[in-house]
Order: sequence, then structure tokens, then C-alpha cells
Amino acid sequence: MSHGFHTTLNDDGIAEIVIDRPPVNALDDAGWHALADEIERVGRDAATHVIVLRGEGRGFCAGVDIKQLDREPERIVSVNAGNYRSFEAVHRNPVPVIVAVHGFVLGGGIGLAGAADIVVASDCATFGVPEVDRGAMGGGAHLQRLFPVQKVRAMYFTGAPITAAEGYRLGAIECVVPREQLREAALALARTIAAKSPDMIRLAKESLNGIEDGNLEDKYRWEQGFTLQAYMSKDSAETRRAFVEKRDAQFSGKS
Repeated sequence: MSHGFHTTLNDDGIAEIVIDRPPVNALDDAGWHALADEIERVGRDAATHVIVLRGEGRGFCAGVDIKQLDREPERIVSVNAGNYRSFEAVHRNPVPVIVAVHGFVLGGGIGLAGAADIVVASDCATFGVPEVDRGAMGGGAHLQRLFPVQKVRAMYFTGAPITAAEGYRLGAIECVVPREQLREAALALARTIAAKSPDMIRLAKESLNGIEDGNLEDKYRWEQGFTLQAYMSKDSAETRRAFVEKRDAQFSGKS
């Protein structure tokens, strides 16, 4: 059964995991769990030296499947768990993970990029967290790993995205290239890393994770508690229904 991604491992020890679930690379709960399993499996393989995670189609990843949650709101717990596992699989992977983004980077796409070791972007990429407008929480911990605190709050409260150029200016992105050069830019960086001692690189990854400020997974888990709280409100259900029906949300207490 396809969950919306595929994997290849080349002779250089570079594993490419490609998200490909039209129209917007939004994964359902089973897809997020399967992606976590695959990232973990690939990282455990001694033949893997570096992982490149990218997407096909209109954008990198639009996050969770809002239509599924509108139909089956009880899936929120499983979706939360799948998101958590996928982001952790990237961040805690034994090998470096390069995330190559294009088009929209939203919701769970932010989590994957924020958990990565290195981010490369096409010049068409935009980063956004529309969680407030979707009746959810989450993404702030990973976004704050990319961008400064006040920028994160402005993005979170307004829902306004920022461009790849702005992300590069803020120091979150290693390089910005035209869309047609994105895959090669990621692979070129991966080849440089893959040519080094696999043991040294794995030790370096573990060492660098250990000296980070705070625990990324604990921070994200804190946020997820608020997602569950948000999902208990009528406004949260209304945002999902409005998204599916392609209309403006009508909130209680507002005319």
C-alpha cells in the first residue's frame, strides 16, 4: 500500500525519501506513521550515510490531511502521534537529514524542515504556519529552530508566510536555488557529507543534538497538548469545515 512517498538509495550512500501525494502532499494519519517508520528504517541501515527528504508536485508538504480530520475528528490523536514520530525520526536520526523544499512548506512540512540538520530551498519556497486558521496548534517549536522568536510569533499569530529569500537572510536556509536545481543542490551537499567517515558523521550528529538548547521533542509535546485542547472547541471544528467548504470561517461571538 502506498502512503504517498517513495525511497531510493544510491551508490554514494545517499537515501532519497520523496513525498508524492497529490494534490498538496498532505498526509493522513497512516501516512505520517508510515513516513516515520521509513525515516527510522533508512537511518538504521548501515549503507545509508545521508538522507535527503524532498517532495514532488506543487509544494514540499502541506502538513496533515485536513479533509480526513473533518470527516474523522477522532483521528487527531493518531495524527498527533504520527507527526511527533516523523519529526523525531528526522531530528534523532543517526545520520544527517537534508530537507529540500519548494513551493509551500506548511504545518507538518514546517515540522520536517525544522527537525532537519540542513535545509535547502528553491526560490519559490514559502514557509507558513496556518495552524490558528485551521483550529490547531503545533509547529512553533520546530519553526523556532529555524527562525527568531519574534518572527515565529508574528508568523504564528498572523498566518502570514515568509519567502525562501527571507529565510536565507534569517540564517535558516543553507542555499536558495532555482526550482530545477533544487534536487542537485541537495544531492551535491549530501555527497560532500557522504564522502566522509560514516562513523565520524554519526558521532557528530549525536554530539550536536546533545548540545542543543532544550529538548525539541519535549517542546513539541507541550504544544500538542494545546492542539487537543483546541480541537475540543467549536471554533476548531468550524475552521476545518470552512476549509473543506472553501469559505470564510464564522466564529462564535463574532458577527
